[in-house]
Amino acid sequence: MMKNPLHPSHSRSFKPLFGTLLMLAAFSGQVQAQGFPSKPVRIVVGFAAGGSTDKLARVMSKRMGELLGQSVVVENRPGAAGNLAAEVVAGAPADGYTLFMTTLSSQAINPHIYSKLRFDPVKSFEPISLVAKYPLLLVVAPQLKVNSVQELIAYVKKSDQQSFFSSAGSGSPAHLAGEMFKARTGANLQHVPYKGGSPALLAVMANEAQFAFETIPSAIGQTKGGKLKPLAVSSSARSTAAPELPTLQEEGLSQFVVTSWAGLVAPAGTPRDVLEKLNQATQQTLATPAVNAALVADGAEPAGGSSAEFARFLSQEFKSWGDVVRSAQVKLD
Repeated sequence: MMKNPLHPSHSRSFKPLFGTLLMLAAFSGQVQAQGFPSKPVRIVVGFAAGGSTDKLARVMSKRMGELLGQSVVVENRPGAAGNLAAEVVAGAPADGYTLFMTTLSSQAINPHIYSKLRFDPVKSFEPISLVAKYPLLLVVAPQLKVNSVQELIAYVKKSDQQSFFSSAGSGSPAHLAGEMFKARTGANLQHVPYKGGSPALLAVMANEAQFAFETIPSAIGQTKGGKLKPLAVSSSARSTAAPELPTLQEEGLSQFVVTSWAGLVAPAGTPRDVLEKLNQATQQTLATPAVNAALVADGAEPAGGSSAEFARFLSQEFKSWGDVVRSAQVKLD
């Protein structure tokens, strides 16, 4: 009679084999991490070249490449407020060679405004590190005769005609900031979405829209050139890039804080040792004086931190922005 190989009498012979397999798996992971990276790493950005997220990725990529000993290239995959790029990275091999410069939109807003996504904001990714935060600038057309937030509120509330605010697209942080402003002031405002921050700002310059919220890196050049008039920042404290500007809270809108952000994630299942190596490279990059200075000059606030801290941050942002989206009743499909 053929002996059953699964009979308890044979369990002793299987234990050494099982232990050997575990050791081989652990050794394989260590070798992968030690040899990582052995080829270029790409950072996928969900927006067009020239925007704040793209600028951040490009400033980071050179120094990260030096630290990792391999080229770090930036790949732009604009579309659907970052959803297209998120899908690309979610479906990429979990080996650390494809990273996503994720943002507030793709991780904390889009899951609440789109009924169907081809990625899960939590299950599809492994957090690496928060990279930077971006206060938003409230800007108006230079020809508009307002010089403060309260004057803008008085203008849009007193105007016989409906006033407009522009944004980089429906469901964007700038759009939701405008909806919050509308709700808080009770003004008769209409949102006008554009395909990106640049055309949204051009609409304000032409006074087709009376105001807009936009990230400091995207808007600060136009304010310094006199093409836009800045009134306030949306962060809880004044920005080092524009310390002369008050916060919206200082201007009488208590607890009005909107901060955009960007961070690095990898596909789910990426080995822990590889994630740790990428986190270390990110922290060292952010600590590099030239990189830090470039980000601050562009209006970004360098962040950093551990993968665990970023995971907790993502969870908090997902919850709080879900509340904002439901309150604004924004839904896209």
